Amino acid sequence: MPKPFMTYAQQIQKMKDKHLLIPDEAAAETALRTIGYFSLVSGYKDLFKNPTTRDYRDGTTFDDILALYHFDESLRELTLRHLLHIEQHIRSELSYAFCQSFGDSQNAYIDPQNYHFTVVANQREINTLIKKFLEPPLTKKTDYAYIEHHKRVHQNVPLWVLMNMLTFGTLSKMYALSKPQIQSTVSREFDSLNERQLAQILQVLTVFRNVCAHGERLFSYRCARHDIPDLPLHKKLAIPQKGTQYLYGKKDYFSVVISFRYLLPHKEFLDYKTHLVRLIEKAINKNQQISEAKLLELMGMPLNWKKITAYKKV
Repeated sequence: MPKPFMTYAQQIQKMKDKHLLIPDEAAAETALRTIGYFSLVSGYKDLFKNPTTRDYRDGTTFDDILALYHFDESLRELTLRHLLHIEQHIRSELSYAFCQSFGDSQNAYIDPQNYHFTVVANQREINTLIKKFLEPPLTKKTDYAYIEHHKRVHQNVPLWVLMNMLTFGTLSKMYALSKPQIQSTVSREFDSLNERQLAQILQVLTVFRNVCAHGERLFSYRCARHDIPDLPLHKKLAIPQKGTQYLYGKKDYFSVVISFRYLLPHKEFLDYKTHLVRLIEKAINKNQQISEAKLLELMGMPLNWKKITAYKKV
């Protein structure tokens, strides 16, 4: 049966019926109005419920749920800020390497032969990349003034111009389908990563970028189809394994932390880590229902995660 519409008063009563403490109902209604029941309560309530009774655990308050929501919101903002820096770095390096090899004519990046087309398994994806994402801005009107300017004035949109309008997902796919020499040129910009490892990391970061951009729950998110490669830091941090598979840092939030360690400049990573430590500390202090160990477990982060800067990446 579809769930019926509920007024704000009914939403509050529903939570109270489930034994959630709501000290300030007016403030709770304001939060429901500005965030929405689905995004706030439905998105985070499972972490506070008794799995047997499905009621809230004793002593759980509306403020506990709100504090966890705000932690996740701040985590999305922090993560997206640094993801955008990585994205811009990849845009710059990939367009430079491609144009250096094939020139800056728009015909270069819509030619399948300028990608890793000799691999039969790539051919369909390369054609889709070109037909669906790279050609349309050249043949159809866009909302991007710089694209329209180059079409009108120069009759040519170089890759270094087009790059700015491509999504991170398209960028990641373009790198994965590029010729080996292009991939190698780009991956050399990042210490201790080869071409395959960078391609795998970009797949995962694309997923997490979308989670951040769409306001989904980030801290406990797990990638369903992709994971980052096994890297020296997994071993140096002594991350536990099940068989040959690492239990943390592959498709969870800690995989983002590890990826940032490899892709961000050292000083920027230290800044990111400092802010992440503060966010976690604040979340624990504001929430009486979730311990630090539990929060780190949900994020896929080992207890010794702060040592990530104590080891070299190789």
